[in-house]
Amino acid sequence: MAGRHSPGPDGATAPTTPEPHGTRPRPYSCRMSVRWYSVVVDCRNISTQARWWATALGWDIVFEAEDEVVIVPPSSDGQPPTGTGPGLVFVPVPEGKQVKNRLHIDLAPPRDGDQDAEVERLISLGATRADVGQEDAKVTWVVLADPEGNEFCVLSARD
Repeated sequence: MAGRHSPGPDGATAPTTPEPHGTRPRPYSCRMSVRWYSVVVDCRNISTQARWWATALGWDIVFEAEDEVVIVPPSSDGQPPTGTGPGLVFVPVPEGKQVKNRLHIDLAPPRDGDQDAEVERLISLGATRADVGQEDAKVTWVVLADPEGNEFCVLSARD
């Protein structure tokens, strides 16, 4: 009896029947050997950008060299605490930002936080309001740009 996946003409395995709509495929029985470690930010001035983001997020600079600066959430061992997102790595590029980001960071104040206050705090640190085509009257997030123009969003308060 053929299994759920049968080798195709080239020997590759492909599903023999589609998954029913809304059904998630079964998880793999083995663990992945890789993990999401960091987000790399291309920038002109890595030291200034890393310090801006570290201040904005309350994170620590854990490595700094001429060609790389790394920031992570605060911890005692210089590694991101378990259960937090990846660190940010800033690397130099010769060109400035020219088009809208294809990937961006979403920030959110905690459930009892104040989105407007966070937006104003980030602006006071050097962020600017950005227009990426959003209709401000219809969205619940605010689009800002860091000092080098990389867009990010400040969401409404949440956990």
